[in-house]
Amino acid sequence: MKALVLGGGVAGITTAYELLKDGWDVTVLERLEQPALFTSFANAGLVAPGHAYTWSSPAAPKILLKSLYRNDQALRFRPSLDPALWRWMWKFMTNCTAEKAKRNTMRKFLLCRYSQSLLIDVVAAAGVKYDGLDGGLLYLYRTPETFEAGKVKAEILQSAGADIDVLSPAAVGECDPVFTPAIREQIAGALFAKTDASGDARMFTQGLADVCRSRGATIKFSTEVTGFETEGRRVTGVRTKEGLESADHVVLSLGVYSPQLARQLGIDLPIYPVKGYSMTIPMDDPRDAPRLGGVDEDNLMAFCPMGSRVRLTATAEFVGYSTTHKPSDFRHMTDVAKALFPKAGDYAKAEYWAGLRPMTPEGSPVFGRGEFENFWLNTGHGHMGWTMACGAARICADLIADRQPAIDLDGMLYGK
Repeated sequence: MKALVLGGGVAGITTAYELLKDGWDVTVLERLEQPALFTSFANAGLVAPGHAYTWSSPAAPKILLKSLYRNDQALRFRPSLDPALWRWMWKFMTNCTAEKAKRNTMRKFLLCRYSQSLLIDVVAAAGVKYDGLDGGLLYLYRTPETFEAGKVKAEILQSAGADIDVLSPAAVGECDPVFTPAIREQIAGALFAKTDASGDARMFTQGLADVCRSRGATIKFSTEVTGFETEGRRVTGVRTKEGLESADHVVLSLGVYSPQLARQLGIDLPIYPVKGYSMTIPMDDPRDAPRLGGVDEDNLMAFCPMGSRVRLTATAEFVGYSTTHKPSDFRHMTDVAKALFPKAGDYAKAEYWAGLRPMTPEGSPVFGRGEFENFWLNTGHGHMGWTMACGAARICADLIADRQPAIDLDGMLYGK
């Protein structure tokens, strides 16, 4: 039996790996020249169940409104004439109630926690190197007001089983000595998710792709999917610019490009791109860089040590499908990073990148299938794609095999 996976990012490659484990003959189609060159290329690097609080919260509408006239907001709304943006934004706003935020957060956390446990298993079984770090992540707050709000959010995650400690500024320094007394003056407190972790998603994905090939998978690069051939309730072929591919089952894991292709099969996916920016700097002295990853919550800036590098990421911007960037896009992030980590590395040698997160209004991915019995969905993982990837891949493989997934998929199955 042959399975065709559309997409060679972290979602697609982990899906290929799980299908291989189930005995499938697997082919992956990827439009770029290597795995993980798009959304998975230079993301935040955090494996963060402790950061699963949904973006669609009661605070989000006010932040988006402020972003129309201020550039320092964590979420930035840039209105356009794209009707898909307005449809998505309406669904997002309807999820910005306290009740729905709690429900969506619990859903995300359970998937993230399950996925992290499988990531550990995959790394142990496949031997993939990815500059991984255990030991927890720090979520920093700059003001007493935001710290109190963060503790309320943490209570939702704690009620679901998250191991999160509330830290004073002094305790933050005990967790990571890079936060010296002078730097701790900027911090009102922090949450410490003790089982969260980090690592390079691109390195992981490319390493796992090598493992998949060694186990018999075919990965076809520079192969862009353009459409489908169907017969009755089955997809009989996938059209590409290089020719027609056939398979017994097809999995869609094309991130922000999933909706356009799914629409050809009558599937309406609530996914829209949300742009983020990252910079990666070489460390000068590891003692001056963060030992643990985490997030400056007030500025939505993530930081993550990766071997001899530090990855910094920030911003969630609604600007369509553009991945262009300019120096001014990184100015606020650089200022925030230098204030926290003035000697972390050589900021003058930063590598800059902008990528698109495939977001759903609720923040959780979409599984299942539409009207075609052999066409499956594993897409829409948003800003938690690296955290969710291994669990989502196993769920997709279980659904294809008609097995009951290990976690409840309430709200994540297409059309249900």
